Amino acid sequence: MTDLSVYIGWDSREDIAYQVARQSLLDRSSIAVDVHPIKLQNLVDRGVYTRDVDPLAATEFTYSRFFTPWLNDYKGWALFVDCDFLFFGDVAELLDYRDDSKAVLCVHHDYQPKEGLKMDGKVQTVYPRKNWSSCMLFNCAHPATRKLTPELINAESGAYLHRMQWAKDDEIGALPESWNWLEGWNEPPAKGYPNAVHYTNGGPWFKNWQDVAYADAWLERAKKIDPNFTPI
Repeated sequence: MTDLSVYIGWDSREDIAYQVARQSLLDRSSIAVDVHPIKLQNLVDRGVYTRDVDPLAATEFTYSRFFTPWLNDYKGWALFVDCDFLFFGDVAELLDYRDDSKAVLCVHHDYQPKEGLKMDGKVQTVYPRKNWSSCMLFNCAHPATRKLTPELINAESGAYLHRMQWAKDDEIGALPESWNWLEGWNEPPAKGYPNAVHYTNGGPWFKNWQDVAYADAWLERAKKIDPNFTPI
């Protein structure tokens, strides 16, 4: 029996990032976890994703992440994370934060990077609640979450989706910062490791992002997955 379903955004340019996120999560999990990649083309082929291409979309899962409750049949709890995560914590701990009155739980960042470029030349856009949607623990059966139908996801603006305007403010619960620790922005923990490192600006799979926090741990895992891996 699965204790938690996890959906990880997948991007064709960053498969190794997905593989590392998946394996680091599984290796540290003390519960039964099902991990699924959210592949945009699969949703397109099924006829449920019909949005036009957004030139501001940084990844292939910019909008498809919001299909998580639908993919989970609007049942139980499901976690979504971007592919650029490295887990040091046990996702079983996230279950302690479940609250049936909440539609979704996330880290309430006040992240205000300077406009510019990130990752592989993508534009760094700034907006309220930035990065809240990069790690979301969905209460899939909640009435607010059930609003996230394919029809709504295809029709609504990025602002509506990413700022979680589909839920009331008091239906958006909080997770500790350590579960979406923004590399290059958040302060390092006094001891140990963050539960989940988020390489939001760029990670060790890019040649120009080798001097980031915990890069050695990320690269070690990547090499175990693919001995021939070299940064792109």
